[in-house]
Amino acid sequence: MSEAAYHLQTSSYVLSLVEQQFLRVAVDFDQNIVQLQELAHRYADRKPDMADLCQIRMSELYPHHSVITVDVDFRVYRRNKRESIPCSVLPA
Repeated sequence: MSEAAYHLQTSSYVLSLVEQQFLRVAVDFDQNIVQLQELAHRYADRKPDMADLCQIRMSELYPHHSVITVDVDFRVYRRNKRESIPCSVLPA
């Protein structure tokens, strides 16, 4: 959510997309905190932000979906420790 708002340069538009159910929050921190901490530790040298960690985790939870990003680091990140993450890297 914060990543989308940053790139679109508007929080209100992103919130309206959530309200209209075009976007939804798909990571429950209470249920995924251990996995997010493991990802943060594994990729500490790359200094991923929380949005990156959540996207990696969501790709593990929803393996049939690909990640759309402007972050070239997603070519390096792996889900389930070894699997490449299907993604489309868009120009920034």
